[in-house]
Amino acid sequence: MVDHVIETEHLKMIYPGGLEAVKDLSIKVRRGEVFGFLGPNGAGKTTALNMMVGLLKPTKGRTLIDGEEVKPWSRTVKEKIGIVPQETILWENLTCTENLMLLANLYEVPKEEGQARTARLLEELQLADKADARAKALSGGMKRRLNLAMGLVNEPDVILLDEPSPGLDPQTRRVLWEYIADLPKKGHTLILTTHDMDEADYLSDRVAIIDNGELLVLDEPRKLKASVGEGDVLELAFDEGADLQKAAEDFTSLGYIISANVTAGRVVIRTKDAMSRLPEVFEFVKEHDSEIRDVRYRGNTLEDVFIDLTGRALRDGD
Repeated sequence: MVDHVIETEHLKMIYPGGLEAVKDLSIKVRRGEVFGFLGPNGAGKTTALNMMVGLLKPTKGRTLIDGEEVKPWSRTVKEKIGIVPQETILWENLTCTENLMLLANLYEVPKEEGQARTARLLEELQLADKADARAKALSGGMKRRLNLAMGLVNEPDVILLDEPSPGLDPQTRRVLWEYIADLPKKGHTLILTTHDMDEADYLSDRVAIIDNGELLVLDEPRKLKASVGEGDVLELAFDEGADLQKAAEDFTSLGYIISANVTAGRVVIRTKDAMSRLPEVFEFVKEHDSEIRDVRYRGNTLEDVFIDLTGRALRDGD
């Protein structure tokens, strides 16, 4: 029997004015997994997260943590959950150590234990040499790592990460991802929201794709990607002024093209053995008096799943 640490039952949020931000959300989060909410900005991910931890009272439904119903600002949340919000929140004039110790005190962690946790977290997140530096002097990536440490200082069973790596450079983002991916081995369950398909794919054991407040699908990333269809993907960027819709329609006339559509200013075609078909694709385009200025080759992604479900790209909703 699967051990579920969090279960939501028909969660719904209707804001004043009638906006239904979350519609009948029922999910079960397994203990020790990384559970990802993937969807465009405004899809309802953060609202769902806030209801799950008692920061928002749902219009309808409830959340259970270890079988106990979450109430707004309940002690259950304080004891069992660590929150890393989308916006970096620090006490800018305090040092890294002081920020963590202040949180430890608020969580009623004994002083010596708080000091030990603070030193360990700063070391693990590569901030030990910044222990006495004020938060305002840190780089953006360092601030994000300190914010993560603050969400861990109470050693929570469940960690909620709302858009964990926005605006970070690739190297800093990868360091953060590797640390996050290792947390389940230390006994934590993670729930993250993101509109970054690579982040969701890299970190998540299971992904719930949400759009306009509605849960569209929930499964392992590899199974979701396999569900889109066979074949590889070629993304073709044409010269300015090209009729992309006409190009996509022309490609569908070719026997070896499985599908062709226009997404985010590119013609996206799916075909088996895509790389070997490239010369034929270029020749076909040339015969139609057009020109390709860029080609990207890839396998299926979670964005393909989103497109298959909604007809538009994730980044179109940003």
